[in-house]
Amino acid sequence: MKQRSICASFRDAIHGVVHVVRSERNMRIHLLVGLLVVVLAGALGVTRVEMTALILTIGVMFVAELFNTAVEEVVNLITPDFHPLAGIIKNISAGAVLIAALTAVAVGYLVFIDYLIRLDELVLRRQIPLQYLIALSLAAVVMIIIGWKAGLGQTGLLRGGMPSGRTAVAFALAVAIRETSHGFPVVAAFALAALVGQSRVEGQIHTWWEVATGALVGACLTLVFFRLIA
Repeated sequence: MKQRSICASFRDAIHGVVHVVRSERNMRIHLLVGLLVVVLAGALGVTRVEMTALILTIGVMFVAELFNTAVEEVVNLITPDFHPLAGIIKNISAGAVLIAALTAVAVGYLVFIDYLIRLDELVLRRQIPLQYLIALSLAAVVMIIIGWKAGLGQTGLLRGGMPSGRTAVAFALAVAIRETSHGFPVVAAFALAALVGQSRVEGQIHTWWEVATGALVGACLTLVFFRLIA
């Protein structure tokens, strides 16, 4: 049997992760929450040890979700029909994810509690670095869009349906550029954002109403971040 190369092994592993991200809504939510936590930690200036604890916890959460998906796929392959034992196996696997999530919440609480108590001193009376502020606003826009669509029972959380997620992100970035720059970059940013919205309508992925709603949500949320937090 021919031994597989390291590059091929890495490629297959990446394909596995991408498959879970595309097929599992919970994994996409974990990714967004993880990104928001890391950005918030950087904005608050946590120590290297605290950041290490957060990154390790986020990694454990991702690994648990990957194993949970793998177990579910194996069970479905072995017994596609309903079986009580298959249900128990899936419940145990989901329980592992729940424990990992509760652990992540506990670690997040222990890391952030002192910073949140001193939030007025750390944030409200100190200017947040620009790169963190932009990332926080974009992450907030994406999470709100996903929560909105999940609440409506939509499966394509950033594709199709009300509102347009990509248009919201495009206009959020345009407003962020407007708040930090002047002149041509601002015009170009809004022109590109408008083109994103137009392409969604032209591709028959969204209606004009869905695109307009997405643009309004992205622009307003980012404006609130910059005016109230900056």
